[in-house]
Parts: sequence; C-alpha cells; structure tokens
Amino acid sequence: MRDVAIIGVGHTKFGRASKTSLELFSEASLQAMDDAGVIGQDIEALFQGAALPGFEEGQVMPAAFSAAELNLGHIPATRYEGACASASIAIRDAVMWVSSGEYDIVLAGGVEKALTMGTAFATRTFAMSCHAPTEGPAGLTFPGVFAMAARRYSKEYDIPLDTLREKMAQVSVKNHKHGALNPRAQFYKKMGDLKVEDVVNARMIADPLTLMDCCPFSDGAAALVLCPAEDAGKYMDDPVYVLGTGQSSGSSLSKMGDLTKPVSRIQSAKVAFKHAGLEPRDIDILELHDCFTIAELIALECMGFFGWGEAADATAQGETDIGGKLPTNMSGGLIGKGHPIGATGASQVYWIVKQMRGEAAKGNQIDPVPEYGMTDTLGGDFGTLCHIILGRTKK
Repeated sequence: MRDVAIIGVGHTKFGRASKTSLELFSEASLQAMDDAGVIGQDIEALFQGAALPGFEEGQVMPAAFSAAELNLGHIPATRYEGACASASIAIRDAVMWVSSGEYDIVLAGGVEKALTMGTAFATRTFAMSCHAPTEGPAGLTFPGVFAMAARRYSKEYDIPLDTLREKMAQVSVKNHKHGALNPRAQFYKKMGDLKVEDVVNARMIADPLTLMDCCPFSDGAAALVLCPAEDAGKYMDDPVYVLGTGQSSGSSLSKMGDLTKPVSRIQSAKVAFKHAGLEPRDIDILELHDCFTIAELIALECMGFFGWGEAADATAQGETDIGGKLPTNMSGGLIGKGHPIGATGASQVYWIVKQMRGEAAKGNQIDPVPEYGMTDTLGGDFGTLCHIILGRTKK
C-alpha cells in the first residue's frame, strides 16, 4: 500500500449560498485542482460526500453530474452518505483507492445546501440519521440527543448543571471567536466578542442547550486533490500526507451504554492512531465535530486528549485555545464556521492543511506550524465516526 498526499485544497464561503450544490462543489473543486496544478483530464475518480441532496434540491446521484460539470470525463464518480461524516468517509475511501494503486490522482470532498431547507425541514431531515424505528417515534432530534448527553455528563462527573452550562459556553465563545477571524466562515466578523453569559442566557433549545450551544445549518463545499506520496513532489514542495484514518459504526441509543463514552468514536480514533503510529500527545492541532458544545467535550475525552470528565475544566482554562495544550477548531469549528453536513469533513481537512502550510486565517495560525493534525467527524447520533490524521512528513 502506498502513502498518500494531499496536493490541492478548495473551500467555498459557508453560510447562505445562492449557488446550487453543483455550482458550489465545482467552485471548491476548481480551487483544489488549481492549487494542485492539475486539470480535469488528470482526475481518475471522484469521491463526493452529500447527505441530503434529494431533499434539498430533488437531486440524487450528484457525484456523476459533478464529474460532468467539471469536464472530468466518464470517470467513476461516487456519492457517499454518512450523515455529517459524509465527506470524511468519502476522503477515507479515496485515500484507500490511491493507496491501493488503482488510481493516481483523485478528487474528494463534499457539498450541502442545508440552510436552504429552512430550520424546520432541515431539523426533520437531519433527524432521519437517528434510529428510525426507536428514536423517530419519540420525536428525537439532535439537540435532544446532546441535551441528554449533557445531563449524563453532569451526573457522571458530579458537575452541577449550571456549572457545566458555563463550562460548555466556553466552547461556544472560543469557536465563535475563531470563526469571526475566518473569511470563509459563516460567522466571519460576527460574534467574536461573545461572552459566557450570552451563551447561557440565549434562547433555550433543548435544556440545558441554548441556541448558542448549537451549530448553524449551512450551505457550502470543500474539496481535495490526492495522489501517491511518491509523486507529490511533482506538484508542490511541501505536501501534507495522510498518515492514518479510522472509521467505526454505532447503534441505536437504546443499545448504548453511556452517551458520554460512545464506543464508535473511541474505536475509530484508536484505529487512526494505530495506522499513523502516533498517540494523542503527538497531535498539534485538532478540528473536531462540535455540533453542540457538549459534543466537543465528549470528543476530546473519547479521542484520549483528556481524561474522563476533564475536558470541561481544560476548555475553561484555555487548553484548547491558541497557545494551549491542543488548539482545537481554530477555523471556528461547526459552531463558528458553519455546518453544511456533507462538506464538513472535507472542510476540517482543508483547515488542517492550511495550518500545516502556514496559510491559516490571520489570528488563527498556530506557531510553530503544526507537524501533526487530526480531524474528527460524527455522523448521526454516534452512528458513523471517521478520523483522519495528517502530517508534514511521511510515515
């Protein structure tokens, strides 16, 4: 199996888009191809994450039409659906195909027009990623899932709920601050001065989560060009390498032992670390799935960066901010950057690559330039997890 490099990246503005999904993905893809210095006829396969295109625009099979729009020829073009992890699993499969030797240059990424659906319809369609037979009839939506997780966290670690709400609010404050510095983020130049009390006193969505504990619906796309590591020098001097990936699946909530310790996330992260030959202490920067503030705390612990019940205090103490132990979601994360679900995983990889090139948004670039970075993407209520570890040097 060959090592794989990322030689091109592209990313649209996140937020409300007037462009179609086809146009958004084309925009990100053309950026990535131009960044890599390749043309359409160089691309041998397309791997596209898209979770809900049939509900957004009445369009299924979008990958094939994206290949045609980009004039890539009659190449294999496949859509991946893993809810919010759609782009990450598309990228992971792309890495495996290039690593196997089947393809030399491929395009991978994701796209979504979630904001276009409106809050009510988007909430309903997102909830289809829950377990339909048991969770659907209960009317469960994702704010409800993570509200339950927050209450379990409070009970499990003996943190009074009001105290936990303030500590969760620190996640929102941090990620909105980073998003306000990111020109491609949904909340660019907005809410950079958010305070803990603003989060705690915002409109209640699912107790104890307020509106400011939740990520927004978004439109957008992101894309990458990948090739064998041995060929990367033909395209750029300092490529970023894919060192390890992991993927795992979960079950219905009724079969989960503990919402604060989802086995699917723990397992996927372990596999990625094993493939990369690294440990949590080696990671310099992290982009993780902060769909809700409590989700960031749970993810940090499941991946092994902090002990059980320690992430809330660590976040409040600035350990996940720039200059801290583990800068997390410097792009703004889902909360500050936006969450076009089919594109989120590719966006996370994009911003890790930008950090490793020293090209992150002003004020968000960590110093020194990170050697190792990691992404964490969650699909559904822990139904699909995917992790990708990147490095500036090959294994």
